[in-house]
Amino acid sequence: MDIHTLTRELQLDNGSKIVMLVADGLGGLPMQPGGLTELETAKTPHLDALASLGVQGASIPVKPGIAPGSGPGHLALFGYDPLRYLIGRGALEATGIGFELQPQDVAIRCNFCTIDDQDRITDRRAGRISSQESAPLAISLRKIQIPGIEIFVEPVKEHRFVVVFRGEGLGGNVADTDPQMTGVKALEPVAQNPQSQKTAEVAKEFLRQAKSILAGHPKANFHTMRGFAAKPQLPSYQEVYGLRAAAIAVYPMYKGLARLVGMDIVGNAQSLEEQIDELAANWDRYDFFFLHFKYTDSTGEDGNFSEKVARIEELDSVLGRIQKLNPNVLIVTGDHSTPSYLKSHSWHPVPTLLVSDCCRPDPHSTFNETTCITGGLGHFEAQYLMTLALANAGRLGKFGA
Repeated sequence: MDIHTLTRELQLDNGSKIVMLVADGLGGLPMQPGGLTELETAKTPHLDALASLGVQGASIPVKPGIAPGSGPGHLALFGYDPLRYLIGRGALEATGIGFELQPQDVAIRCNFCTIDDQDRITDRRAGRISSQESAPLAISLRKIQIPGIEIFVEPVKEHRFVVVFRGEGLGGNVADTDPQMTGVKALEPVAQNPQSQKTAEVAKEFLRQAKSILAGHPKANFHTMRGFAAKPQLPSYQEVYGLRAAAIAVYPMYKGLARLVGMDIVGNAQSLEEQIDELAANWDRYDFFFLHFKYTDSTGEDGNFSEKVARIEELDSVLGRIQKLNPNVLIVTGDHSTPSYLKSHSWHPVPTLLVSDCCRPDPHSTFNETTCITGGLGHFEAQYLMTLALANAGRLGKFGA
């Protein structure tokens, strides 16, 4: 019996409310031995007050030692085994902007990048080009034509855009072209199985034409392709948990993740304060709320320790507004760690805090990586966070006689 078979049998509807606040890439590391992490450095009075009321621990997104992408990290938080439910980033990005994927589609998340006169990547994100500048460039790629393939190109946000290939015989198992470093050329799209060979050839031709169209732009003169993916099938939150679920996110990818598990996308907030406004406005309509905060991740990837500290403090500042809504369960966590020291996602367990009126509080009165090591939740796989949330909300019945 898998966990969703169990939650289907045990789910109860008692009107309780659950809020899961995900600070993307929350976990960190000191910049020097013996130093403090970003979370330990930040002034977080609201989080520390909640720590006195709740129970904390360290969640493992996939398995020990595995650094997850945002897709697996969030799926685990949503209670889906990330090793069973494999979703490519392209499908997430496309779904996040409201694109309805069809069975013959392969979606790819693309990043504008900068290359030099020898085709070596000098900036993997084209200077984090603005949405206003990147959208027309993405739209310009709609002129690309490949016989037998219908092509859709949609702007997303900043340096990101989505490409969808639609046609017969396309598989979604193609390697990324982003080498994940600068000073080298972009990789060729390579099929990982025979069923995806046609997709790889289509991608090569798309890249060839795109390079010609983008030539001459000072920053975004090429692009990489990541997360080739066909349309996935996942059971919904309503099915497996009996929850009316809402997602309040700024970035399309995270809206896509939420939509794939049956959450409604609420509002069009563009800031953290606006997200809390949406939470309050929709409080009576839903049982579960997923709030996503991106900037603890992007600052970590940039290696900007002080800015990540500032973003954690920004997150802390809105917790009082959430508490005033009196959720039955409030969870603060991350989908993975993104230490500024490493400038990348890492394998380190993620600080996780759960507060309810029936949790068993541990002795801690602060919330950070160090306290989480000895917190009452211990080290646990993130895919079980939802069952903990449901139990603390009184939404799971007894198993067995």
